[in-house]
Amino acid sequence: MTIRWAFERQSGSKESLSRLRVGTHGQWLPIVLALSWLPGFLQGQITPGIGGSQATGSASTSSAARPAFPPGGGASAPAGYVLGPNDYIGVEVFGEDDLRTNGRLNPEGNLSVPLLGSVHFAGLTLTQAASKLTELYGRDYLVNPKVNVMLLGYAKRRFSILGQVGRPGSYEMPESSPGGIDLLEAIALAGGYTRIAAPERITVRRQSANGDQIFKVNAKKFNKGGGGGFRVEPGDTITVGESIF
Repeated sequence: MTIRWAFERQSGSKESLSRLRVGTHGQWLPIVLALSWLPGFLQGQITPGIGGSQATGSASTSSAARPAFPPGGGASAPAGYVLGPNDYIGVEVFGEDDLRTNGRLNPEGNLSVPLLGSVHFAGLTLTQAASKLTELYGRDYLVNPKVNVMLLGYAKRRFSILGQVGRPGSYEMPESSPGGIDLLEAIALAGGYTRIAAPERITVRRQSANGDQIFKVNAKKFNKGGGGGFRVEPGDTITVGESIF
């Protein structure tokens, strides 16, 4: 209304215009200032909306990205390491970020892989696992796929030790030796021999595809400084006998 009134006064007679110039000279200044400030105000109202839209789009893109592998890269797997249930692995397909995945093998040794579904990895080396995925992807989905399989974390592998040791029970394999440790090291983890232990009468029970295997071990002959020479594997049950004297 103020702007319209000002233009109506301008379209009047010269006398009215003269009065407007003289009488309302002081009122023009706020109007001019308001008009000069108005474009900046409107721009300020529009610009934050544009910026907010761009930021939202960026956040949406970021959240849609495939999850990265855990920090620290892969675990240091020994040559020929065979995957087993609960091992934590990562799968990459070169040039196909949507197919990247990672996870822990289930108790059956399987992992759900994009496009392929559940794939069995237990019993395979990392190289064999990569070859298997290369074949499966190349069969129906990709041309000359390049697949990499990494070990990101070992499963917690345990052994049990019973009989004449300081702390009978179940123990995890050390992270430095997930595939097995020396028998004397296993006994040391369990607190060493008791006073009535018979190191020459140790049995080790091991499960295998062909049934249980029983090993009778005379640890009394082992060199404590250089290792015992019998390797305890995950799942083994050690029993230290009692001296008959």
